[in-house]
Amino acid sequence: MGGILDVLLALSRAIDAFTERVGRVVYWLVLVVVLISAANATVRKLFNYSSNAYLEIQWYLFSAIFLFGAGYTLLRNEHVRIDILSARFSPRLQNWIDVIGIVLFLLPMSIILMWLGWPLFVDSYVRHEVSTNAGGLIIWPARLIVPVGFGLLIVQALSELVKRIAFLAGRGPDPLEKRHEKSAEQELAEEIVRQRSDAPPTGERP
Repeated sequence: MGGILDVLLALSRAIDAFTERVGRVVYWLVLVVVLISAANATVRKLFNYSSNAYLEIQWYLFSAIFLFGAGYTLLRNEHVRIDILSARFSPRLQNWIDVIGIVLFLLPMSIILMWLGWPLFVDSYVRHEVSTNAGGLIIWPARLIVPVGFGLLIVQALSELVKRIAFLAGRGPDPLEKRHEKSAEQELAEEIVRQRSDAPPTGERP
């Protein structure tokens, strides 16, 4: 049993590392949405011009941020909880509640939504479905966001399940213990500063 758990914990660490990378990409999507929204508003005010494509790409990206970031939020243990109740429970009881919730609710719900979302994407892709709004975008990328997003959530949920089982078996730390980490806003700001400092000076080739 111990050997199997060690393998699962190694897999869990790999999943966590992947989810962390996805989360950092989602950080940048937030910035992209803000820039597109600001540019759209500026062009509309200055030149009295707008396009449904600008609005729809914002909707697409908002959906991607929400769905692609769900697994990352689960990794960081930042999903909404009824803390007034859970804070009164022992760590073991909290983890048992999470195990039951993941197995009976989170995984079945995510699998069903991913399963139902995939045919919608395939149908939209095959038919080359386009928005009914004038100047709108193709639809299939938005349809694809749903099964991919829930697929990422399923993978991370499995990782969280392994970590909770390991804790209950005395083989790992409490995954529900709050880590004193920087907020997503702080990390995004630091990432922007780091990218700017890594960029070559103007006039020099990279």
